[in-house]
Amino acid sequence: MYWDGMTLAGRYAYAGRDYVIEQVLGILGASAEYSVHNHHNFAWKEQHMGEDVVVVRKGATPLAPGQLGFVGGSMGDISVIVEGIHSEENTESYRSTVHGAGRIMSRTQAAGKMNYKLRTRMGGEISEEQMHAAIRAYGVELRGAGTDESPFVYKKLQDVLNAHADTLKINHVLRPVGVAMAGGNEFDPYKD
Repeated sequence: MYWDGMTLAGRYAYAGRDYVIEQVLGILGASAEYSVHNHHNFAWKEQHMGEDVVVVRKGATPLAPGQLGFVGGSMGDISVIVEGIHSEENTESYRSTVHGAGRIMSRTQAAGKMNYKLRTRMGGEISEEQMHAAIRAYGVELRGAGTDESPFVYKKLQDVLNAHADTLKINHVLRPVGVAMAGGNEFDPYKD
């Protein structure tokens, strides 16, 4: 039952991403040259070292040799499209690599705790002014967002990629031009 439920959730996620991409391409009057889908925090039935196994990639993404993947940075940093390579490290990591820049600060540490009666956050280390100044300096148009997602709470993606260089090659470097997400004082039942 768990496997079937997880598989259904994965298919639902793919369908949702496909729909959003289709809508955005329609708005832009554009078409996709190719698409890159990859799950993380998911499980796959695979063969490794001559055995059939289930690989659970918590905080990692699959990246077999020749397989394309996407690794995201923060909204004030690069993201990349990568390709798996033949290497000892790639084999030893069950053909996996990093899935993102990784946090150096928790959501609560960055943004503080939400007081829904007062509709305000209290006790965070990152101010809205700091976050907006950093995003503007990087040349990104920001709509919404809370300080819990500011660039200050993530490692620099290039440093992370350098640590995993023996599992991947970088095919494309992407730079954000705009970010839209729920504001910091909005209730998100999936996060709060």
